[in-house]
Amino acid sequence: MVDSMATEVETKEPLPITVNKPTPYTFDLGLLLAADPNPLLLNGRENLEEDLASTARDGAQALLNQLLSTCPISSTPNGVLLSLPAIETRLPREKPLPPPKAQTTWEKFAAKKGIKAKTADQRKKLVYDEATGEWVPKWGYKGKNKAGEDDWIVEVDEKKERERKEGTERQGDGRRERKEKVRRNERLQRANERKGRKNGQ
Repeated sequence: MVDSMATEVETKEPLPITVNKPTPYTFDLGLLLAADPNPLLLNGRENLEEDLASTARDGAQALLNQLLSTCPISSTPNGVLLSLPAIETRLPREKPLPPPKAQTTWEKFAAKKGIKAKTADQRKKLVYDEATGEWVPKWGYKGKNKAGEDDWIVEVDEKKERERKEGTERQGDGRRERKEKVRRNERLQRANERKGRKNGQ
């Protein structure tokens, strides 16, 4: 006959959720910071770890209580969201501010002459023309896409000359090609719009 032995399970009382201190905590919820101005009470070297853990637990509990009682809580598709307020405590820099950077010779010259650097949008619309050594627009007035249209001497392309319409000259080829590209793009755009409307019905 086997004797059954009963095991006793020790049940600990749950820790209180309220924290009472002689001097209340100060909080900076933006940094999740709880400052305890009370002196640290230790009961000797034997219980040092327990005392430190208890003090840290009280600080964490007080911070949670403050967060849940003062910060707005909302429900989102990703879960419950607690919005933190703005940071109030100014944190010191780890390193001193770097000294101001000295101007280069070009920067001094540009400041003296009033030359301003081009913005990112302006640089996107420009392309470097190696022939003139200047930045010119990619298209539009004096655009790079018109390069070669005003050349007074060009190499003859026999194939193009055979296919040339009667009454046209080489000087207008570039302009005619650009205009034809624009018209072709407009035709394709209208065809796509008609196709989209037809598929939508």
